[in-house]
Amino acid sequence: MIIDLTDKNFEQEIQKAEIPVLVDFWAEWCMPCSMIGPVLEKLAEEYEGRIILAKVNLDEAPLAARKYGIDRIPTVVLFKWGKPVSGFLGVKPEGEIKEWLEGAQQAIEQVKGKIEEMIKSFEGYAAKNGFRLNPDKKALEFLMAGLLANEKKYGARYCPCRRITGNKEEDKEKICPCFWHKEEIEKGGHCFCGLFYK
Repeated sequence: MIIDLTDKNFEQEIQKAEIPVLVDFWAEWCMPCSMIGPVLEKLAEEYEGRIILAKVNLDEAPLAARKYGIDRIPTVVLFKWGKPVSGFLGVKPEGEIKEWLEGAQQAIEQVKGKIEEMIKSFEGYAAKNGFRLNPDKKALEFLMAGLLANEKKYGARYCPCRRITGNKEEDKEKICPCFWHKEEIEKGGHCFCGLFYK
């Protein structure tokens, strides 16, 4: 499957995708882009049902390019859970791209396994405390991915809705489930990030 993305539909398409989205940032005037495009299209056919290929003409998506720091093309970025998870710059041979894609897919599967473990753990915590998890599976996976990203970046599973200062003593209350979640559930029916519901 191949889709065209612009600034108008970029975020929506990336967020709603159930499978990884391989985004090809290109431009008509870019000769290397015309070399890698057919290779990516061939791989999209080969990996049908496992990835979606999205083509982004930089002239039609300057805001998306700026948001993701795309300043050279061709740039290829793999998105999952609405976030970039891997990528590369320039033209590469088909075999090398395939090897990279397989590695990225394996990494996503490992993360998916961690996410499923985390969901089970949080389900137990929620049941023990008289509340439940967000019923929206996609939102739940997105929150778990945010927790894992914070763990990788900061060394702990800080709530994705809290600002991390870098001061471990100050930030320890922000480790999920955070210090404020029970009070927020009591007041508003759910915690601030939407992980736990009454």
